[in-house]
Amino acid sequence: MLKFNVIRNNNGDITHIETALTGYDLLASPKLNKGCAFTREERAIFALDALLPYDVETLDEQVSRMYTQYSEFSNDIAKNIYLNVLHDYNETLFFKLVSQHLEEMLPIIYTPTVGQAVERFSLDLRKPRGLYLSYKDRDQMDRILEHSLPNETDIIVVTDGEAVLGIGDQGIGGIKICQAKMMVYTLCAGMNPHRIFPIQLDVGTNNSRLLTDPMYLGWRHERIRGQAYDDFIDQFVVTTKKKLPHVYLHWEDFGRDNARRILTRYRHQICTLNGDMQSTGVVALACLLAGCIASATPLTEHRIVIFGAGTAGIGIAEQIVAAMQRQGLSQQEAIARLWLLDKQGLLMNNQTGLTSFQMAFSRQQQELQNWHVDDKNAIGLLDVVNHVKPTLLIGCSTIGGAFSEDVVKTMAAQVEKPIIMPLSNPTMKAEAKPEDLVTWTHGNAIIATGSPFPEVEFSGRKIRIAQSNNAYAFPGIGLGAIASKARILSDGMLWAATEALMRSSPVQSDKTASLLPRLAQAVSVSRQVAYAVIKQARDEGLAQIDKKIDLNQLINFISWEPRYYPYRKKERKL
Repeated sequence: MLKFNVIRNNNGDITHIETALTGYDLLASPKLNKGCAFTREERAIFALDALLPYDVETLDEQVSRMYTQYSEFSNDIAKNIYLNVLHDYNETLFFKLVSQHLEEMLPIIYTPTVGQAVERFSLDLRKPRGLYLSYKDRDQMDRILEHSLPNETDIIVVTDGEAVLGIGDQGIGGIKICQAKMMVYTLCAGMNPHRIFPIQLDVGTNNSRLLTDPMYLGWRHERIRGQAYDDFIDQFVVTTKKKLPHVYLHWEDFGRDNARRILTRYRHQICTLNGDMQSTGVVALACLLAGCIASATPLTEHRIVIFGAGTAGIGIAEQIVAAMQRQGLSQQEAIARLWLLDKQGLLMNNQTGLTSFQMAFSRQQQELQNWHVDDKNAIGLLDVVNHVKPTLLIGCSTIGGAFSEDVVKTMAAQVEKPIIMPLSNPTMKAEAKPEDLVTWTHGNAIIATGSPFPEVEFSGRKIRIAQSNNAYAFPGIGLGAIASKARILSDGMLWAATEALMRSSPVQSDKTASLLPRLAQAVSVSRQVAYAVIKQARDEGLAQIDKKIDLNQLINFISWEPRYYPYRKKERKL
């Protein structure tokens, strides 16, 4: 629970912080600690004299010191650990440091490095953060949430750790994803970090390595399935909503079937987002729409192949179909322009084991009568590219190198400006490297990746590679939902977010530019996304705010920035 009060003036500006904590208790509070930036007066009032070195620093001086320390680490996971330790020690300093070096540090605290941190969670645990709700403790959930979930929570980021990035079932290590998402909400949208809370639902793990690892800290049990799992999720949602009626629930890294079922069940009951399906889809679609500008080909004329028909792939496909419908195609006409492949090859309606949402994108055998392939029940990527002649190729397969030279050259031979988007994370799971894509297409490829990659030099020019990072989407969407007090997150609000992100693309003024702005611009982009989301929520009657309120002022009011405020003593109640 928060141990301080934020005091504002009549204009809503913060004037000072009140807290009753003193001495080591104050220094041990990461939300309040200022380290050597405590003033002489504050050191006297809060019994900090001699607990700190004599010199009084500014926040900027502290940032300079921390960056020097950070730069001494030679590998990414060590840098990740360092930044997380700083976050555990002084949140304001952490956010100030990372915000000043966002392009450099976001890949360290978020994708792709967070994947390594997830795998090492039980080994590297230093200070627990958030809640770990175990299935074994389900009878105590009311009590746990009542006493441990802060009343001042706006956003909950929750996972069960079954499908983390491209590395699969990581059990309770998934909490690191939730913690990283929290950081991104603050860094990229100015959300108050004190009002975002991570929760791990520990329903077991099917990862044999974890089950036999003596250091694993989660419940050593195979994953709960079926009705027992659904009941546990429902208990969590109902109990959370009872305590926090207006909370925004962000689901992350759930297994494919569970993710879909949970979103379908609750999206019209509470304000909720599935990051893998919806925010990933928003950014991918914004990249695609920007690619339409760069390639001078309307969306409705593209032939789209998606390699990987799991949670992310289907989510992207559904948003593409919805966008095509908005541009005049029927649903059937839009679906006909998409070809999806999964482990069994091209999705076919006669295949067994397809989910209902995969079946919606499956092809009929009579469509392939003129295809010359060895096995029409297991059609691979190269065969699809050869026959479909796609203008757009998207990868959500987590199969590193799947976009081979043969596949890419076959595509490029049939399309003047192919749009190629290897979106799988982490980096080693990417379907292709941008350098290869540029070389194989003679510099004609329009590229967006899921992981960060450096610029590519080709024919005397430097090509900046857009990272289709959902950090461009979910922070602004969340900011808009919280600011508008939206009852639900509608498809219209997601489309508004997509359009806002697309409008921020550099290709609007230069068709040879990157599809997305630099990450350093994430805050301004998120504000544009939030503005569009709030406006759409208000237009649909989903917002619970005054219709006359100035939306920019509203965003400003709830935004947080990393800075130190004066402290005043709050007397403890006996």
